Amino acid sequence: MQRFNILLQQPELNALNRRNLESQTAQTIWAEIAPGNLAELSHANSIKNGQITVLANNNAVAAKIKLLSPSLLIQLEKKGYEVTAIQVKVQVKSAPQTKSKPNKALSIEARNQLALLKDKLPGTLLGDALSRLLKNSR
Repeated sequence: MQRFNILLQQPELNALNRRNLESQTAQTIWAEIAPGNLAELSHANSIKNGQITVLANNNAVAAKIKLLSPSLLIQLEKKGYEVTAIQVKVQVKSAPQTKSKPNKALSIEARNQLALLKDKLPGTLLGDALSRLLKNSR
């Protein structure tokens, strides 16, 4: 346990712990003043030099926060916080990679019907597409 306490007293972790506390404080303040729907779709990152930085999930939320910023600043002033500006940043979450769908095999009957149709449409774009489909389905 003593080793763990010594580890927590390292300067690097102290700075990280201070940053975490600042972020938690900013988020608590933001949760107090932000309307419910905006509080769910954004979070406060920091308060520095009288400016609170808010990270929005998308552009629509950022635009709404910018529109409401005068009234939000008034609320901050009434609650006694020394914040004079709201900086809004959009923090887009990356979309998960989509898994490729496995190719489904054509039934024998479907393959035969497509082959007949392909033979009726030689030299056309549709006939060429059917040829590729049949070639890739085997």
